[in-house]
Amino acid sequence: MPHRFRLNTIASLFVAGSATLAPHAFAAESADLAAGQVMDTVVVSGSRIAHPSQEVPASIDVVDSARIQEGQIRVNASEALAAVPGLVVQNRQNYAQDLQISSRGFGARSAFGVRGVKLISDGIPASMPDGQGQAATFNLDTAERIEVLRGPFSAIYGNHSGGVIQLFSKDGKNPPSVELNVTGGSYGTSKVDISAQGQAGGIGYVLDGSRFRTDGFRDHSAATREQTFGKITVKPNTDSKLTIVANSLHQGNTQDPLGVTWATFAANPRAGDVDPKDDQNPKRSFAERYNTRKSIDHQQIGATYEQAFGDDRLHVMVYGGNRDVIQYQSIPQAAQTSSPKNSGGVVDFQRQFYGIDTNWLHVNQLAGGKLSTTIGIDYGRSSDDRTGYENYIGNTFGIKSKLRRDEQDVVSSLDPYIQTEWQSGPWLLSAGVRYSKMKVAVNDHFLGNGDDSGSLEFSHTTPVLGLLYKLMPNVNVYASAARGFEAPTLNELFYSGKDSGFNFNLKPAISTNLEAGIKTRIGNNTQVNAAVFQIKTNDELVVDGQNSGNGRTSYINASKTLRQGMEVSLDSSLPYGFTTKVALTSLHAVYDQAFKTTSGTTVRKGNRLPGVPSANLFAELAWKDTLDRFGAALESVASNQVYAEDSNSEKPAPGYTVFNARVNAKQNAGNWRFKEFARLNNLFDKTYVGSVIVGDSNKRYYEAAPGRNWLLGVSAQYSF
Repeated sequence: MPHRFRLNTIASLFVAGSATLAPHAFAAESADLAAGQVMDTVVVSGSRIAHPSQEVPASIDVVDSARIQEGQIRVNASEALAAVPGLVVQNRQNYAQDLQISSRGFGARSAFGVRGVKLISDGIPASMPDGQGQAATFNLDTAERIEVLRGPFSAIYGNHSGGVIQLFSKDGKNPPSVELNVTGGSYGTSKVDISAQGQAGGIGYVLDGSRFRTDGFRDHSAATREQTFGKITVKPNTDSKLTIVANSLHQGNTQDPLGVTWATFAANPRAGDVDPKDDQNPKRSFAERYNTRKSIDHQQIGATYEQAFGDDRLHVMVYGGNRDVIQYQSIPQAAQTSSPKNSGGVVDFQRQFYGIDTNWLHVNQLAGGKLSTTIGIDYGRSSDDRTGYENYIGNTFGIKSKLRRDEQDVVSSLDPYIQTEWQSGPWLLSAGVRYSKMKVAVNDHFLGNGDDSGSLEFSHTTPVLGLLYKLMPNVNVYASAARGFEAPTLNELFYSGKDSGFNFNLKPAISTNLEAGIKTRIGNNTQVNAAVFQIKTNDELVVDGQNSGNGRTSYINASKTLRQGMEVSLDSSLPYGFTTKVALTSLHAVYDQAFKTTSGTTVRKGNRLPGVPSANLFAELAWKDTLDRFGAALESVASNQVYAEDSNSEKPAPGYTVFNARVNAKQNAGNWRFKEFARLNNLFDKTYVGSVIVGDSNKRYYEAAPGRNWLLGVSAQYSF
């Protein structure tokens, strides 16, 4: 049965235990419960106007600073986002390819980075105009909260907004302080972070620098990551605020362990596939023989200015930056020489990007209610100087040699939008429309294999409508609908087959998104949100099956897909310092019409979308003492099986349930504050596939998750 939710029995018992405890909070009036309350959080995602999350007609969750930072190494957003329903956030154990993030199935096929989900940090895009983004640019050490928006209202953010993940960093405030964090753990993992924050002369500041390194769980997966962050906030007067944010990310020679076949995973989850053509004895893996690796240098700066005029407001945001990447792939020599269109085994590009978003909020009274209207325009541009090289000289691989590609790729987007909201009594009506236009221009300088120069343009209007009704003081119901727009990214446009160049024939995917939900608070101690949704998509972008190869992945437009699902989240404060959190997702994501790849392979109607589990779960039972000196928690993370390709004929990654535990302590001594934590992940040392590489032409789909592993962290903060 396609809708049936199956999870390991022990996970089901864990959820059942949480649900059994929760009714005590529902009826509680005791002093024990009065000490712990589940607070509603003010959000700005979706409506662009500050609202309690319970009063937004959309699925939106807030991850607070405690969940982001306490008991975590704060390197991967997956550490905190696992607690959000509707999201699948996988740490590939591969820092060369970043996290794998999908929202209700959007973005699941991404081979690297994040696509299909909009990433924003302090109001500044962390996604490029083509929709591709990198969650590694998020600075988790300074994060105050992360807002996660899913469903129809994501469409108001334009292209590639199957969901929106927006990080907000903290502002500097008095008293000034400095803090040192040191963390170490399994597989040679360590991180040192030092930060300072405060105010001086009315100027708030936050400064942070960190260095992370790991030998990696998987063979050939060592990584080093250095991040810096700076934020300045100035209030020229009581009605205005200027924020300047700068950050950088450096990863030098980050090893890429690649995916593996099922046979290799089953024999040794940490190993890589052996290259049978290797001339050494013993033979090396593909990753070792080709020394697959990636170096990244990313710098970005942005400024946001807000000026209030009574209830009205002007908002202006500008940003710019650069990103340099060089990547060494495992493409065999024969594959590079068999086709004049092959761009080699080394990718090297330098990107310059910038943009501006400005909008005006006007507030007035209409028909006995408050009408708030935002009108704005969003522009972004990126320009890549992209080259490709052969990755061998003679029989030595993993070096840059002969030029095979030289081009400039320019992507720009221009999106005017308007959003309005009317609120009166128990009713809130929100509507918006955005016109998205994306242009791609290719200037090919390497003419030895033909001229791939050209341009194309994608455009679409995305309307959004939502209605919320306060059924009772603590019960809100809502419904919303939207049209979505998802253009192909640059990487999806680069190839149109094994022996063909730039794909000028791809079309954007267009989706119709419906959602209905309920948000309720029971007493002061329990909050429950539930939503059901349906998404129908035409021209879904998919991997072109057997027509990909020779180190190239090409894409086509499938006919139709269907996503139907349910999300439930529960947060509850229990007696004696206990809290519980449950986030449950059930998702039926299938091809709604059969289609053929260009090589003639038929994908049947009803096949499941690859990379998308039919169900996943996060559950946590936590405790802390009344003085917040000691704390502990037990987590459970579970997922159903995941298919790795469209035909569903290859071995799916099996479902799994893992448990994690953590303890923490805090002490104060004068101006000093100390914190310690210990964390044990995968308590029962389960072997499982943590993520899959969708549609890999070599059938190296599987990426193993770590066995039992530990982290220890200490920090010292001094306040002046």
